[in-house]
Amino acid sequence: MPTARKDQVNLNLCRYYHCVSRCVRRAFLCGQDSLTGRQFDHRKQWLVSLMHELAHVFAVRICAYAVMSNHYHLVLYVDTEQAQSWSHQEVTYRWSQLFPMSKAQAYLKLNSILIT
Repeated sequence: MPTARKDQVNLNLCRYYHCVSRCVRRAFLCGQDSLTGRQFDHRKQWLVSLMHELAHVFAVRICAYAVMSNHYHLVLYVDTEQAQSWSHQEVTYRWSQLFPMSKAQAYLKLNSILIT
């Protein structure tokens, strides 16, 4: 059985993490697919832009990264002091940058209806 994430990550012991993700089934993240000859270099910039956007939203700093044809590596620093300094409004604002309000939430907010 896999180890729960809460048991894998202990920010009191270490705040730096090396994260790796790779494509499966001979898929290509970027570069040229040798099987089909298709070029996927544009995806590298997409991935780098998304990494920086997510680092801005969350209390994470990108120390280093490498994007290869079928996988990438990230060295991240989790900034707990920054996260703890955020107000509830700041957390809500950052969350809404990734997950905008639905029409129902906007209606409720506009009409000052609180959901408890």
